Amino acid sequence: MRPLPELAPETLTLASVLYALGDPLRLELVRRVAADPGMTCAPGGLKVPKSTLTNHWRILREAGVIRMAADGRFRRIWLRAEELENRFPGLLDTVLRLSADEPMGAAVP
Repeated sequence: MRPLPELAPETLTLASVLYALGDPLRLELVRRVAADPGMTCAPGGLKVPKSTLTNHWRILREAGVIRMAADGRFRRIWLRAEELENRFPGLLDTVLRLSADEPMGAAVP
């Protein structure tokens, strides 16, 4: 697997991470990655165009929320949970815990 470029942990900003987590579809994607580390970026039942999904994955990666690696013609995805915890203690856990009360995909078209 070939990792895609990512931000160094010390350069992650709270504003960009919160922006990335603030969209309902991106939050749903983060919840899915948390439940299935190493998943591919395939839509998996979401009714959104592939180009829209690609843009959301890009925003999450560029904000430093996820890590991606090329695996043949697929992209594998993991949360950067440890880096986020070190930079913003408790943030990701809190967001995932509070969003767990919402049905999966509740606000996703």
